[in-house]
Amino acid sequence: MRFIAAILVCVCGGLSAMAQEGTTMRYEPNWESLKHYSVPEWYQDAKFGIFIHWGVYSVPAFGNEWYPRNMYRKSSPEFKHHVATFGPQSEFGYKDFIPKFKAQRFDPVKWAKLFKESGAKYVVPVAEHHDGFAMYDCGLSEWCATKMGPKRDVIGELAKAVRNEGMIFGLSSHRAEHWWFFGAGKMFDSDVRDGRWDALYGPAQPEKTQPDEAFLNDWLERTTELVDKYHPQVVWFDWWIEQPVFVPYLQKFAAYYYNRGAEWKQGVAINYKNKAFPPEVAVLDIERGKLDKTSELFWQTDTSISIKSWGYIENDRFRSVASLVHELADIVSKNGCLLLNIGPRSDGTIPKEAQQILRGIGKWLRLNGEAIYGTRPWTTAGEGPTTAASGSFSDHREKPFTAEDIRFTKNGNAIYAIAMGWPEDVFRVTSLGKTNAPDVAISDVTLLGCAKPVKWSQQGDALVVEAPKKAPCEHAYVLKIKTTR
Repeated sequence: MRFIAAILVCVCGGLSAMAQEGTTMRYEPNWESLKHYSVPEWYQDAKFGIFIHWGVYSVPAFGNEWYPRNMYRKSSPEFKHHVATFGPQSEFGYKDFIPKFKAQRFDPVKWAKLFKESGAKYVVPVAEHHDGFAMYDCGLSEWCATKMGPKRDVIGELAKAVRNEGMIFGLSSHRAEHWWFFGAGKMFDSDVRDGRWDALYGPAQPEKTQPDEAFLNDWLERTTELVDKYHPQVVWFDWWIEQPVFVPYLQKFAAYYYNRGAEWKQGVAINYKNKAFPPEVAVLDIERGKLDKTSELFWQTDTSISIKSWGYIENDRFRSVASLVHELADIVSKNGCLLLNIGPRSDGTIPKEAQQILRGIGKWLRLNGEAIYGTRPWTTAGEGPTTAASGSFSDHREKPFTAEDIRFTKNGNAIYAIAMGWPEDVFRVTSLGKTNAPDVAISDVTLLGCAKPVKWSQQGDALVVEAPKKAPCEHAYVLKIKTTR
């Protein structure tokens, strides 16, 4: 209970929500105090990060990263695959994959260099997924990567490598869902029922039940341990923390973490889904989806390079570079950022398809990054015939963008118009026509990556820019519009 005691000392002890004049503000574990939080500038400037789902589930490499749960559910393909491939769950359970998770080719320096090449500004690996196997040096469990499997502090090594490349380090905790994750294993003869492995599989309760005090205290202690050991500047939570019993624990954690960030003199952020936190207290994260309009509050999309699974599986399908560049531009235009996931193999190598996609995004950002990094939303997020779907898991409803679809960002006296396709002859930006934008005085227009000046005119119904014969890049094309007012 040492971490919980530390939390109480940090956030209570008579500290007021507002510190005395000339000192740093201290947060108390209540929403009123926590609503004084503000999103750090580095986060609002970064726009693009890398998410990493890597764990024991990459060994079977089948179905998706929920294999550890589904292998105990009799109606699932994973159950049938497991029995046929590894034998009955009473003889070969999820725990038996751990010795096979060797990570023998894991090179955090190479990973970090690839992420840097992709143009990412922050990196968020999964510290613990629903399966309960910690990928860090956990002082609260023997079931962790430093003591089993790789026998390495994966999170610690990656934190050092990421920071050495000048990127921000964060991490995610999916521990909340562990309460019920192995519950199906108690319904038949499996090693989950054995009792000897409860430190890994437990509590293994039905999904509809609420966590008890012991589990909640353990959740809080594990999460604060991550903060104290690795100083992450982002802590990402999955959806199940929205259960009512988590509320006081979320308040305690947020106050502790935000106060620790102030002690480190580093801006920190919590990611949440749905309504687990009040919107002013943390940063909303939308899984495999986004917003259809600009939000006053900064937000984030998390999605994956791979389509079938977040963790590595064999024969997965992958997104195109163009679709991800378009998604990034659309999200940034609406005051958001993109956290893009990869799933390494169990040996620690990143699939070639994922590497190629990351390098493709990086190539685009090296030329056009000034339209993304450090920008803020313009008056209008975008124009064109394609409307983005809104909400979680809406990416499958997205229609491809066209050359008429344009997204806007701004930085200082520059407006950036990001066209999602290459036009036949001219770019027509209707939002910047004299009629629609009478207060915008344009002094110059350039096409990023084009060495020669472009011909342009601000007409009544549109800003018209003549397209060069050859496009300067692939995927999306950026007009930089300088203004005097």
